[in-house]
Amino acid sequence: MSLKVLNPNAEVLKKSAALHININAAKGLQDVLKTNLGPKGTIKMLVGGAGDIKLTKDGNTLLREMQIQSPTAIMIARTAVAQDDISGDGTTSTVIFIGELMKQSERYIDEGMHPRVLVDGFEIAKKATLTFLEKFKTPVVMGDDPDKEVLKMVARTTLRTKLYEALADQLTDIVVNAVLCIRKPQEPIDLFMVEIMHMRHKFDVDTRLVEGLVLDHGSRHPDMKRRAENCYILTCNVSLEYEKSEINAGFFYSNAEQREAMVTAERRTVDEKVKNIIELKNKVCAGTENNFVVINQKGIDPPSLDLLARAGIIALRRAKRRNMERLVLACGGEAVNSVDDLTPDCLGWAGLVYEHVLGEEKYTFVENVKNPHSCTILIKGPNDHTIAQIKDAVRDGLRSVKNTLEDEAVVLGAGAFEVAARQHLINEVKKTVQGRAQLGVEAFADALLVIPKTLAENAGLDTQDVIISLTGEHDRGNVVGLNQYTGEPIDPQMEGIFDNHSVKRQIINSGPVIASQLLLVDEVIRAGRNMRKPT
Repeated sequence: MSLKVLNPNAEVLKKSAALHININAAKGLQDVLKTNLGPKGTIKMLVGGAGDIKLTKDGNTLLREMQIQSPTAIMIARTAVAQDDISGDGTTSTVIFIGELMKQSERYIDEGMHPRVLVDGFEIAKKATLTFLEKFKTPVVMGDDPDKEVLKMVARTTLRTKLYEALADQLTDIVVNAVLCIRKPQEPIDLFMVEIMHMRHKFDVDTRLVEGLVLDHGSRHPDMKRRAENCYILTCNVSLEYEKSEINAGFFYSNAEQREAMVTAERRTVDEKVKNIIELKNKVCAGTENNFVVINQKGIDPPSLDLLARAGIIALRRAKRRNMERLVLACGGEAVNSVDDLTPDCLGWAGLVYEHVLGEEKYTFVENVKNPHSCTILIKGPNDHTIAQIKDAVRDGLRSVKNTLEDEAVVLGAGAFEVAARQHLINEVKKTVQGRAQLGVEAFADALLVIPKTLAENAGLDTQDVIISLTGEHDRGNVVGLNQYTGEPIDPQMEGIFDNHSVKRQIINSGPVIASQLLLVDEVIRAGRNMRKPT
């Protein structure tokens, strides 16, 4: 009432209406993303304002690209997107889990139960589930020589939920090898050192890992070689072009000789830098078949390019700053900022440097490097949306391998953890809870089952049959997951279906927090100036 006095145009939704709006928003978002979960999930087609198409089943992409109106749904979407930023996966699961918590709560609230009691139960159940997760996880030793098979299993589980099986299996090796290539002992893994490059060319199965670097530009001089073997690589950040002085200065000359002398003096500094590079090339390549490549972050003007071409040097200009870091890690040597005291020690090495022309685009490949700590995943595909789909999947795959290396633990997948956690909550935790908070624990436990239920539903199986057979096996003490092809229980460890420990922990942490906040809302006030209805 008091609000109405202050602002007569404010819209106010009272207790049950406010709660049902929040619950319906969570359920609505859940229904949209539900069909995407798991390897058998369907694909969504997003059409932009300009008619551009995006095909994806990646929850993160969907939530970022979809135009969501409901403020409650936006809040849930942001939580799920934050989940992706932190751990690289689990967006769809987060949305479905929050939606299911709200759905389970609705049953009890409609019977007259207070949301606060449910929220207390959620909190107890969340802590118990996190403790259970620590016991349930499978530790994996990741020393200097990690077990490649485990990493492949985790990457395969992630990639199969984003792409079709044959392509996912091919990308699994690429992703695992890429992360192991950039990994350095006792240092955090920097995934930016994996360059993700795409070419609209051939088919998606032609995607490959280049142990070296692919640059998205070529040399700028017609006389430079297009292919060179056994190359010294000079990575530099030096301006090899004539730059005007900052002061406005004028020159006066009375005859042609003076003018010539002035032009020569103008270019002298640039030419001396180029001569220093040519001298180094002559020093290291004299009497051998070796070649010399200069990759510069700044510009190289046509006269300098001409001098370098005559000396038989391949020169690339305006490389990305990120690529300068990657080049040094891939080829060795060091990036130089001055050409005054160049030594052979600052040179890297590559067995093969060649240019690939694709329509208007030029790509330079730097391959056969000796001890790479940086690499490139070269994504190929016949059209833009195939490439975008693979790109999203590769990013998630890289994050899943990185998470496994950092967590040093994995969790059994295929819905096995959710069913085991539910049985643990119902059979053990619920008995220790006093009073009505038990119902909150029960609602949380039932909500966990949404993951195996949705996996079964998306595979076209009967959800009730699946849940009964899975819980039956767990009661007998067998940890089993769901076989998506037959609907029978399987041992995820034998099938190699593993999820990331950090992703599961994040889902269990963030889901109940958002659900609790939404359940405790008892009044929604739309009182902003722009919300006001026209009078």
